Amino acid sequence: MPEIPADRLDEVERLTRLARQAVDEGAAAAYRDQRAALLAEYEYDARIREDDTGDVLVCYPSEWVEDGVIQPDVVDDTDRGVEIRLSGPGDPDEWAEVEEQNRAVVERVQAAHGDAHAATARALADFMGNHYAKPIAEATPEELAEFREEYFPRNAWPTDRQRALLDDSVQLAVEKAERS
Repeated sequence: MPEIPADRLDEVERLTRLARQAVDEGAAAAYRDQRAALLAEYEYDARIREDDTGDVLVCYPSEWVEDGVIQPDVVDDTDRGVEIRLSGPGDPDEWAEVEEQNRAVVERVQAAHGDAHAATARALADFMGNHYAKPIAEATPEELAEFREEYFPRNAWPTDRQRALLDDSVQLAVEKAERS
């Protein structure tokens, strides 16, 4: 098991996402510095690994690193490392939890904005859950564009009203997902 408490890992992920979304490089650097300070409390470091399916935040014990390079011969227990997916598909084993979160978003959209927006939010929830195994709150701009341009017209069987409200409905769903 990782040596960093779950709530601290959540904060590490939040700071990483804020750094990646920051428009100003100074703000991005400040978020990365906060993340580094938090990880240093547990003697951990972090880096972003880019792979074929997206970016992954990798947190690992500082003792594994020498001159900026992980030394395989000192890695005693790989379970001490933590990987957090930042983009691309999520963990399909968490589908039920993702579905529950996304269903709650649809219900909030329904209650506040009515049937047409809720139908589009449901389509977005299905898209994010089934294609990316991620909650709406974690949708990237690229994933939202894919939903609007490819999934929605082909798979949602939208009404004319839904088509006309598409951008507003997606924005409302993202807002109701309490995106950070």
